[in-house]
Amino acid sequence: MKTMIIAIRTTIVTLVLTGLIYPFVMTGLAQVLFPWRANGSLVTDDRGQVVGSELIAQGFSNPAYFQPRPSAAGEKGYDATASSGSNLGPTSKKLQDRINDDLKRLKSENPEAAGTIPAELVTTSASGLDPHLSPDSAHAQAPRVAKARGLSAGQLDTLIDEFTEGPSLGLLGEPRVNVLMMNLALDQRYPRK
Repeated sequence: MKTMIIAIRTTIVTLVLTGLIYPFVMTGLAQVLFPWRANGSLVTDDRGQVVGSELIAQGFSNPAYFQPRPSAAGEKGYDATASSGSNLGPTSKKLQDRINDDLKRLKSENPEAAGTIPAELVTTSASGLDPHLSPDSAHAQAPRVAKARGLSAGQLDTLIDEFTEGPSLGLLGEPRVNVLMMNLALDQRYPRK
C-alpha cells in the first residue's frame, strides 16, 4: 500500500508539473518574448484582414501571382490540418503522372520562361506546406506574372531579389523567397488592372 501511495503522489506531481505548470510557463514566455511567432506568424493585408501565415504555404492559381510548390497536404493540397508528403516513391506511376501533368501545365502557363523548369515546381515538400521557393523558381514564373500584370520582367526581377532571404544564420539552408509575402507586395506595388 505504501508503494502505491508513493506511485500515485509521484504521478500527480509529474502530471501537474509537466501537464500544467510547464505548458503555462512556456506559453507565457512565448507570448512575452515572441508574441508574433507564438500566435502563428499571421500576415494581414492593407485592410488588416488576416490572409495567411508566413510559415504555411497556400495555393495561388491566378496567373498574376507567383505559385508555391505543389502540395500533398490534404485532399486538395495546402491543408494546414493535414500536413504531410504524398509518400509516393520515384517508381510510382501516380507520382510520375502527376509530375508530367504539372510539367505540361507549367509549360503552357509559362511559355516565355527560359530554361528548364526547376524541380521544386513539380515536387512537393515533406510537409506539403513549405511557404518558400528558390529564387530560380520565382524567376521561372516571372514572365507569366509580368504578362498578367502588364509589368516588365526587370520590375519582377527586382522584387524577387528584394524578397530573397539568405541562409538562416548566414549558413543554414539555401536562399529562398516567401511566396505569400512576395504576392502581397505585388498587390501593394502593382495592383492588378
